[in-house]
Order: sequence, then structure tokens, then C-alpha cells
Amino acid sequence: MTRAGRVLMVQGTASSAGKSVLVTGLCRLFRQDGWRVAPFKAQNMSNNSYVTAAGEEMGRAQVEQAYAAGVEPDVRMNPILLKPEADHRSQVVVLGRPAFHLSGLDFRTRKAALWPVVTRALDELRAQYDLVLIEGAGSPAEINLRDADIVNMRVARYAQAPVLLVGDIDRGGVFAHLYGTLALLSAEERALVRGLVINKFRGSRELLAPGLDLIAKLTGVPVLGVVPYLPDLRIAAEDAATLDDAQPPRADASLDVAVVRLPRIANFDDIDPLMAEPEVRVRFVARPEALGRPDLIVLPGTKATIADLAWLRATGLATAVRAAAAHGAAVLGICGGYQMLGRVVRDPQHVESDQLEAAGLGLLPAETEFAPVKATHRVTAEVTTAWGLFEGCAGLEVRGYEIHMGRTHAGANTAPFRLRSRSGEPCVAADGCLSADGWVAGTYLHGLFENDALRVQMLRNLARRKGVAFRPGLPARRAEAYDRLVACLRAALDVAALYRIVGLEAPTWAPSA
Repeated sequence: MTRAGRVLMVQGTASSAGKSVLVTGLCRLFRQDGWRVAPFKAQNMSNNSYVTAAGEEMGRAQVEQAYAAGVEPDVRMNPILLKPEADHRSQVVVLGRPAFHLSGLDFRTRKAALWPVVTRALDELRAQYDLVLIEGAGSPAEINLRDADIVNMRVARYAQAPVLLVGDIDRGGVFAHLYGTLALLSAEERALVRGLVINKFRGSRELLAPGLDLIAKLTGVPVLGVVPYLPDLRIAAEDAATLDDAQPPRADASLDVAVVRLPRIANFDDIDPLMAEPEVRVRFVARPEALGRPDLIVLPGTKATIADLAWLRATGLATAVRAAAAHGAAVLGICGGYQMLGRVVRDPQHVESDQLEAAGLGLLPAETEFAPVKATHRVTAEVTTAWGLFEGCAGLEVRGYEIHMGRTHAGANTAPFRLRSRSGEPCVAADGCLSADGWVAGTYLHGLFENDALRVQMLRNLARRKGVAFRPGLPARRAEAYDRLVACLRAALDVAALYRIVGLEAPTWAPSA
């Protein structure tokens, strides 16, 4: 009988403690050391999702972790994905496919039926890999949710996984968070916690040393590392809360990009390549007075187009966006943002809302109608337009992915893209819509700015229109970010102790990327 792969679980004292980034780095670290590694998170709640080569949907954080491990993303790595659509309602995606819609209370009653999906996915990954790195969600000490847990300590108990507990010192109170979390766990659960990690530390570790010694003495759990605060890693996040400190201010930037921070923003990692450009300032705005006169306004994806359209009007941002466009700002809508830019959004089958229709912003000659069938595809396309935002782009190949429900019908000869393939199958179809002057555009293609040649040319067009020079930065390669993170973790963590905890033999050779 084949021995199941080893496991190591990373849990946090709270959301945004840094679990996802730590798992990403550990995936890369063990992969560099020669082990076959896979990430796993039983249940993810995020609208930052991704489409696999098989056309299945999973959380973006586990995709990033898979890439760090050098393996193809697989929906078993994130078998359950919750995509919030409203404050108390979510779409539940099971093994990459939309399964049902539920309220929070309803979902608690359905979790028992989903537990076998979780365990089967984890068992299959353990049979295939030497090591599975498991990520928890939020905090394991949410005592009001413990009876319905399928993502934290229940997974650890099932797999008998040693747990690293991570606390975020940057937000303050890290020792109380670590101590309190352990105090609220059962004795069986506390026994699984084998190490503490302090994350996002700024300053000298010597100043922290007395606290490290005391928390280890109080809890009986050793501190296995202090990870420094790492700005500008450019590793995709899953929580919209991270947008608050997404990019430091850049007063000397040539271009100003304003991203509308919709209440139900989705796939906000579409913006990451822009934030990596040294001459681009990216701002997330939620008030009309904060919009100003940017060079480019981005309306990103959303899980609730009609509800977020209502929010745009209620806040005054709808009027502000139209006014900025009239004064020369370029506007780009992606997925739900594209739908908003059109004349009308219809929902005759109540796929998304109780409303039958809602007026759009009217900046594009396009109309959208929702349908219950969800389109999830990896796509290749080419640019067919050569003016405005896309001057000099005609013929460029573009790779991206679609995640949307419904179809948008645009005016004749307005599409800036022609699809060549969907989910690996040849196709010929138009995508998107471009205004007559070329400076308002919409598309269903996520990952647009990951295409270096297209991104750079679009930014050059914006700079030329503004009358300023623009020098593109070197393309930020994913592997470089992973390897920078791993170098930091090797210096910050007791890697030898991690190997002992996991039960694998540490390499005797120097690790390579």
C-alpha cells in the first residue's frame, strides 16, 4: 500500500494574518528542495477566482500556491469555493462547478454533505504528492462556528496534520491573539499546534526576543520564526481587505489609474500588473470626491452587477465616472465592469437579482442579459482594433480567462478582441466593445494586463494622450516573486524544525530555484 503524502497545515489567528502568502512560500521552498508539493484549502470564500485548463473555477490563492509548487492548478486543491453575491448569499462552487446558492445559515446545514468532498480531494492529493500544504481560513478559534467547521481544525484532526499558527504583528496585539487562539482550542486541537510564526514584523528581532520567549513559555509551543513585512511581493491575494494597503503612494508616477472599489469586487488581481509598473499610480476609490481626474478609470469585475450599479448611483460615483470620461479620462470595464458600462443590464430569470433590469452607465453601445449557465473558459484572442486605448495593438495575441453569467450584445464592429480558442477548442467570436473615440472599452477577458506587450502599449497610449513620457518597468515575473519570498523564509524560519515536524528528510545539497 502506497504511503500517504505528508501534511503541514498553516492556520492564522485572524483573516489576513498572512496564511496564503506563507503557504505560497512554503510550497516553493519544499519544491526547491526536491519534493513534490501541492497546496490545499478545503473551503475558500473569495470572488478572486481563476479558471483552470479544464474550464473549472477555483480560488486564486491556491492557483498562486500551485504555481509556486511548480504544478498545474487543480480544483481538488480548493474543492469548495464560496463566492459572495450579497451580504447573506453566496454561490457555492464544488470541484470547479457552480452547485447551488445558499444563505450563510443554510450553508451551515449543508456542510455535512460537503465534508466527503473535502476528505476525498485531500486523500487524492496525498496519494499523488510527497507533501500537501494545507491552509486554514480565518481563525480556528471562532467558537460560534466550530460545530460546522470543515476548513480548520476538523481538517487538521482528520489528516493528523501538524499546525503552524500565524499571527500578524503589524496590526498589533499579536501575543494576545496567539495566546487567546490557543486557549480557545480543545486539548486535542492544541496538541496539533507545533509552532508559532510571527508575521509582518518591522524592526529588530532583538527587541522582540523577550516576548518570543514568554509566549513560548506560556503556551508550551515554540516560536519557529519571525517573518518580516514584505512590501511589493506581487503575489495574488484573496481578500479585498488587502486593497487598503495595495500600493504605496507614488507622487512621481507618470500615469494615474483609479480603480472603482465596488462593494462586491471580484478578480481584483486583474490590476496587479499595473501596480507592478513603477510609473503607474493605482488608487482604489469608493467616493466620488476621491476619483479626481485620472488618466484611466477601471471598473473591475463584480459578483453582483445590478447591486453594484445601484451602489454606484447611490454614492454619486456613476455621475463622477461619466463626468471624468467627458473630461478625457479613459475607461476600461472588465467582466461585470463591462456590463455596467453598457446601456442596460437585464435579468429576466432572476439569476442575480430580483430586479428585471437596471440602466447601465451608457458609455458603451452594449446590452447585457443574464443567463443561469456560467461561462468559465481559458481563452486566447487577438486585438482587432488600432485606435484609442488600443492604438498600435492590432494583431497582438492575448491570453486570459472568462468567468461570467450572461451575454453582452454590442454594436456592430465595436469589439476590440477576436477569440481564437476557448477551453482549448478553436472558436471565432468577438469579445468586448469599444466606444467610437476609442477611449472607453469593455471586455470579458480577465488577465488582460498580464499580457506584457498589450499592457505596455495601452499605457504608452495613455501617456501620449496626456503628453508625458512613459518608461515601462521590467516585466514582473512570478518566479522572481516566489524566489524572493523563499529566500526570506529560509532566513526567518527554523526550516530544520519544519522538516522534523513534517517528517521529511531535509536535503543535504544546496537548494536551487
